Parts: sequence; structure tokens; C-alpha cells
Amino acid sequence: MAIAYDFDGTLADGNMQEAQFLPNIRMKPKDFWKEVNQLAKKNQADNVLIYMTQMLRKADEAGISVRREDFKKFGKTVKLFKGIESWFQRINLYGKSKGVDVKHYLLSSGNYEIIAGTAIAKEFYKIYASKFLFNPSGAAFSPALAVNYTTKTQYLFRINKGAFDLSDDVKVNQYVNKADRPVPFENMVYIGDGTTDVPCFRLVKDQGGLSIAVYKANKNGAHETASKYIDDGRVQCVLPANYSEGSKLEEVIKANIDVVAARAALKNLLYHKKQPRKTRAKKSDQ
Repeated sequence: MAIAYDFDGTLADGNMQEAQFLPNIRMKPKDFWKEVNQLAKKNQADNVLIYMTQMLRKADEAGISVRREDFKKFGKTVKLFKGIESWFQRINLYGKSKGVDVKHYLLSSGNYEIIAGTAIAKEFYKIYASKFLFNPSGAAFSPALAVNYTTKTQYLFRINKGAFDLSDDVKVNQYVNKADRPVPFENMVYIGDGTTDVPCFRLVKDQGGLSIAVYKANKNGAHETASKYIDDGRVQCVLPANYSEGSKLEEVIKANIDVVAARAALKNLLYHKKQPRKTRAKKSDQ
């Protein structure tokens, strides 16, 4: 079973760049994102590539270092939602008790290098996020990979087919019988929080998996906004982004593990190998 997560607004409160990077370059979040959106619109460009380029340009103007280790330091300041640090172990142990191998994946438009500095980076089997290129001295100089709201679905298919090498575009596009795919979509959960997660919500839900929209519990209007995803048929449930033991989110995930285990048990009971038909010996013509 696979659980795939968005990051900003799903596992962490707010955008990861706002925790330490933007304060370091002395920019207010609203001003930075306004510039990004204006540039993207003016040039009909990808918002992710624009924000990554702006990060490098603004850091250079402010004389702020953007080496790999600097990004990791930024990651240590990201505020994670309640209960998340013990979440993975609890879910893994429950899955194991039911005979289900649970793996966690991260699909984010945020920065891979910042995520790598968070306390939960080690919990993911694979992290798919936007990456920078670094020169031999370790300084970031260009975007290398942009993960946006539509390309996120590619990584769900990679999980589904076990095609983890990003340089291999052949395997992810090859036809593989559904029965032979390592992680069937019905054994997949996607957890996100916003409009950039809609394609993933729909893909997982429409393929028989579970899509969950989470929201910040004490934020005005957050529940109402998230509930629209149910009304639009994009998710099966909407829950607070609370990963604590005994939370509603934990109950739902554990119940889904039960379903995966029960479905596998039923398939095993129904499956039977066809026996070769016995051929009767032909009667002699004599």
C-alpha cells in the first residue's frame, strides 16, 4: 500500500520558503508570491520554475548563501502539523499487524533540498519535489526539476508501476497489466490540501483509491473551502491536518489498511489455479 502526500499545507503549516528563506532575504511572503505570479502571467511561464528562479535571484541580491547545506537548515525551521513526527511509525506498525507493507511517498512543488532538512525526510520511500542544480562548490545556480500540479500525477504512475528512475521515460509509459503493477491504485491513498492537488485527488479516487483533503483546523473558512472538494467529487473525505494518535485521520487510514488487507485476503480465497483438463484415451478402432 502507498500513501502519497503533498507537503505545504498538508504536512506543514504554510509554504516552506516562508519559514526561514524569505525572512533571510528580507521579503514578505505576499510580496514574493505576488512577483512570482506576475512574472509567470506576463511570460506565460511555469509558476514553479519562476519561483525557483526568483529564489536564486533574490538571494543573490540580498547576499544570502543558497548552498545545499543552507537549504537543509531552512528545512529544520519548517513547522510541521501536530503528531506528524510519530505518524509514520504508527501507521507502518499498524500495517504490519495486518500484513500490509505501507510505504510513504512525497509529491511536492516545494524544494527537495528544504524538505531534506526536515525531521520527517527519512520517513519517505521516495521524495518527488522540485530540485536545484548545484555547482562543484555546492551553490545552487539553476532549477533542475519542476514539479507542478499536473506533473504530480506522473509520480503516482511511477509508484503504481515501480518506475522510480526519473531519467527513464520508457518504463513509466510502458503498458503493464494492472494485475502486475507493484502498487494497484486501489491500494493507494493521496493526501493533499489545495487546488494544486486536484489532478492527483481525481486520479487516485477515479482509479479506486482513497483521496483525502486536509485543512488547518483553526483557520477561518478552511473547512468550508476543503469541503468543496467533496461537493465536486474530487475526494472521499475532508479532515483536519492532525496526525496525532487517535485522530480522525489516523482512524481513516487504519480503516483503509483494513480494507486493503481484507481485499487481498478475499482475492486469495477466490483465486484458484486452473487444473489441466485430463484427456481421455481414444478407444481402439478394432
